[in-house]
Amino acid sequence: MKLEGKVAVVTGGAKGLGASMAQLFAKEGAKVIAVDMGEMSYTCENVEGYQLNVTDVEACQKFYDYAMEKYGKIDILINNAGITRDGMTRKMTDDMWNLVIDVNLKGVFNLTRLIGPQMEDKGSGAIVSISSVVGVFGNVGQANYSATKAGVMGLTKTWAKEFARKGANVRVNAIAPGYTMTDILKTVPQDLLDKFAKMTMLGRLGQPEEIASVALFLVSDDSSYITGQVIQVDGGMRL
Repeated sequence: MKLEGKVAVVTGGAKGLGASMAQLFAKEGAKVIAVDMGEMSYTCENVEGYQLNVTDVEACQKFYDYAMEKYGKIDILINNAGITRDGMTRKMTDDMWNLVIDVNLKGVFNLTRLIGPQMEDKGSGAIVSISSVVGVFGNVGQANYSATKAGVMGLTKTWAKEFARKGANVRVNAIAPGYTMTDILKTVPQDLLDKFAKMTMLGRLGQPEEIASVALFLVSDDSSYITGQVIQVDGGMRL
């Protein structure tokens, strides 16, 4: 039980990667709040659903107050909520740009600026933000998405310094997944999935559980000397 007695917040926790992480953390002993705009797609003991738009500053404050009143602390934050609105730059609208920036970057900031200082004050905590390999390599048709995922890496390195600067044991890391079989990829034609798989050294796509296991490692004491890092979990992707 690597997370016994811990309280974890997982954004985008109703399905996909977030659901895998929330359920794994609960299995390892944590009390989990799965934050999402949508309803939970599963039931799991010790995982509580909470509907929240992470772009709404006032709603984030209300959620933080609720979580602190109920649990008294937050030990783990997973910034996983994210969206795509793909398009070539010449055709990308202001709405496509702004919405992705708001959810994928501002949404990460909104909760971390509340929860991170709380971790610093109590002297410990772990934050993991989900970036992407396209934040490392870039990708055609994803100027907005790749910009946010690169931004998450910058936030990670900054917060690793900020929240530990007074001696608090607060660790901040990011995971950059490659193509992973979430619901989004399940709608992609098989020939494209095969193409994505061939872009990796391992010759296959990732599974949500493989990302969740790395997240568990990063929020547990197993990674007690790791902070400010971006871990690529992509099967050796070559873009």
